[in-house]
Amino acid sequence: MADNIEQVTDSTWETQVLRSPLPVLVDFWAEWCQPCVRMVPDLEAVASQFAGKLKVVKMNVQTNDRVADQYAVQNLPTLFVFKGGMVAEQRIGKLSRQDLVKLVQPYVG
Repeated sequence: MADNIEQVTDSTWETQVLRSPLPVLVDFWAEWCQPCVRMVPDLEAVASQFAGKLKVVKMNVQTNDRVADQYAVQNLPTLFVFKGGMVAEQRIGKLSRQDLVKLVQPYVG
């Protein structure tokens, strides 16, 4: 995992996502999900492009199901943008780098 993408867990969710001063792009994923794996380079590129303006995190739903259940994540990958602790956007399925940029751009100032 790239240095600019953090792993979050059920126990770190509140501090790392809900209380983040920056907008947060959350990728709910699993190791067996091939679209999730293929999206990693694009997530890394977006994390680099918006460094200091956006936090990009990944949550493995196989080992952290409480938060995934709370947000009714049923398909992978599922992406959320959080701003101020609230869901601002949600997308299901693999997004291209361009689509990821379009997704987060309104929230990064």
